[in-house]
Amino acid sequence: MGFPSHPTFSASRRRFLAAAPALGLLPVRSARAAAGLRIGLTPVFLDDQISFNARWRRWFEDKLERPVTFVQRGNYREVVDLLVAGKIDCAWLCGYPYVRHRRHLRLAAVPLWQGKPLYQSYLIVPAAEAAVRGFAELRGRVFAYSDPDSNSGFLYPQYALRNGGENPARYFSRTFFTWSHRNVVEAVSVGLADGGAVDGYVWEMLARIRPTLTAGTRVVERSPLLGFPPFVARGDLPEAEFRAVRAALLGMASDPRGVELLGRLGLDGFSPGTPDLFDGIARMIERMGRA
Repeated sequence: MGFPSHPTFSASRRRFLAAAPALGLLPVRSARAAAGLRIGLTPVFLDDQISFNARWRRWFEDKLERPVTFVQRGNYREVVDLLVAGKIDCAWLCGYPYVRHRRHLRLAAVPLWQGKPLYQSYLIVPAAEAAVRGFAELRGRVFAYSDPDSNSGFLYPQYALRNGGENPARYFSRTFFTWSHRNVVEAVSVGLADGGAVDGYVWEMLARIRPTLTAGTRVVERSPLLGFPPFVARGDLPEAEFRAVRAALLGMASDPRGVELLGRLGLDGFSPGTPDLFDGIARMIERMGRA
């Protein structure tokens, strides 16, 4: 049986409900906002990645005024699967999986490195291999790729060989995946591989923060400029949430804490970007028959 309505009781109830948020007794956000934003990441080059991620997560939470969770996986495929399944909301992804799955994804922002939303794939060899000038001298030798869904660490070197009339599957005596660009540099540096394909941005950043590591390698070829690994959102992310994430990233270079975080990443900021930045990657995918 319900209680009868009473003017005094109703007024008291209204006053309680009005004061409750300030007291922390009732949620002030929607259920969706309270659930938080889930952002997918793969390993990068930082020695203190756990500490950095914690600071970046807190920055996102302050900007978005909601909980944020970083979901880290060891390869791009796992991150894409989570995005497409709706188990995460956004991710910092490579251009290769973005192009392959862009009917399910939205481009939120593209990092600016050296003032541009562009980067290159580097072909590296051991520093002591003075006679190696490019792919031609690596025929029949051991080669390290980073990730089968990496543009700079797999797609581009495969494309370069195919474009030169070679069969990438038979060109090297053995190939293996290291599952991160930093690991490619390490494998080549210590002689586990005679050559490797690596994200040029990562190699340059390692040269800055871990020069003893890159000193064991030498860059012998660079790809054309290609769209920098983008920050993407799942296609069905509510518009208000998408706009909030994009605004936070685009404003990062104007925020003191954001500038400090960007400095750790060696980035200048984020740009809105456009899908045509990744047309070069799309052409390589088509040439390799991997659409």
